[in-house]
Amino acid sequence: MALEWGILGVAAGVELLLLLVITLPGAQSLRKTLISFSRASLRPLLTVVPFSCFLLMDIYWKYDHLPTCEGSECTSYELDRHYKSVLKMQRNLLLVGGALVLYWLLYRVTFMLVCMEQLHLQVKKFKDADIKEADK
Repeated sequence: MALEWGILGVAAGVELLLLLVITLPGAQSLRKTLISFSRASLRPLLTVVPFSCFLLMDIYWKYDHLPTCEGSECTSYELDRHYKSVLKMQRNLLLVGGALVLYWLLYRVTFMLVCMEQLHLQVKKFKDADIKEADK
């Protein structure tokens, strides 16, 4: 299962990197290229959603079938294993949630930037039409 968590971690890292690069304030000259790259990468990164759902089901199954360690029959080693297992599940849950939130943010920010670019082109077209009309 470590490979699945590694893949999800890499996907979340790629999403975070794309989100940071797209939202950089000084990258106006590369804006169109970054937006097109982000739009192209959204479809392959969509696989994060069903993959995360699968891993959420795995976390739930492991939590549901987690052996409890209660009472005096529990050794310190078993207690430590139990706490380590619970912390690992919580970490994995945060990774799944983070990957889903980052994908949603990347999707929405890319959509917003595409809309802003379209609005910018419309404003430019109207300004050019007003200038041509004023010259007549």
